[in-house]
Amino acid sequence: MIIGIPKEIKNHEYRVGMVPDSVREVTSNGHQVIVETQAGSGIGFSDDDYIAAGASILPTATEIFAQAEMIVKVKEPQAIERAMLREGQILFTYLHLAPDFPQTEELINSKAVCIAYETVTDHLNQLPLLAPMSEVAGRMSIQAGAQALEKSNAGRGLLLGGVPGVEPAKVVVIGGGVVGSNAARMAVGMRADVTILDRNMHTLRALDEEFQGRAKVVYSTEEALNRHVLDADLVIGAVLIPGAAAPKLVTKRHIKSMKPGAAVVDVAIDQGGCFETSHATTHADPIYLVDDVVHYCVANMPGAVARTSTYALNNATLPYILRLANKGYKDALTEDQGFLNGLNVIHGMVTCKEVAENFDLEYVDPAEAIAKVH
Repeated sequence: MIIGIPKEIKNHEYRVGMVPDSVREVTSNGHQVIVETQAGSGIGFSDDDYIAAGASILPTATEIFAQAEMIVKVKEPQAIERAMLREGQILFTYLHLAPDFPQTEELINSKAVCIAYETVTDHLNQLPLLAPMSEVAGRMSIQAGAQALEKSNAGRGLLLGGVPGVEPAKVVVIGGGVVGSNAARMAVGMRADVTILDRNMHTLRALDEEFQGRAKVVYSTEEALNRHVLDADLVIGAVLIPGAAAPKLVTKRHIKSMKPGAAVVDVAIDQGGCFETSHATTHADPIYLVDDVVHYCVANMPGAVARTSTYALNNATLPYILRLANKGYKDALTEDQGFLNGLNVIHGMVTCKEVAENFDLEYVDPAEAIAKVH
């Protein structure tokens, strides 16, 4: 199979779909890898590094898309990239379709085979291809929040961990999953006053056992959310419903009632965000104010630590890339229900139930959709 790696073009996105180590694994399996020139330059990989791993270098994304049977990316394809997709071509990347109708519509029209990292599941019904970036984003959210609280960014002028004689900042993490637990670990490590809200008692018990009283774990009711958010200096939004748009848990009313200079970091912004006042920002212009509350809503947070993120992502995606290349998408997907869950759009059919419901589109069972393809 010919696998294409275009250079990412989203604002300040330095990650790359495959590092040279991954390319070497794929080429040693007998496949061809074509890489757009300078695709890995943002994280220190030269074209020569890719050539040494067995790849061929092409000068433009147009040529990559034209020749490749499978495109491996990091971020969702931008409009100019979607226009280059063709019928039957495999696209393997993050998609986050639920809040993005233009992308959904154009992927349907492309008739490509679009597999989303974020909806692939494993035997434990967890999200193995989303987890690495959730870990990175969760840990980064505390760095971002700490900076947002600085006075130069219109924050309250607080040091997250305080100092002897001065109390630490109050950090509230909404959601105790992969993002939330990683955020809490960083905040606890920085000696902040940390509260985690979640509705899953198993999750709360596990977090309570881990933190041994260094973080408070609270069952999330409307009253608890209201009380802790209004008292917080920093709120981390870490809620995920796989494949679906994030629920708006923190309302405009909450934001208006928060302390002036408090900060919110919306890690769920890729799925539309869990603060009612959120809108996606970029690393070039990451923050804005609503009712004197500092909002950090960068839609590709892990892109800021691109080398760490790319390696973490490649570690997770490489086995799936090899299965697609070695077996073809039909066998690779139908042999593994968890991998099949990653199929969002194929030959004009929407195969992710949450996306179909969100946009009132016809849903086709993914196995049935594959069977319909000749």
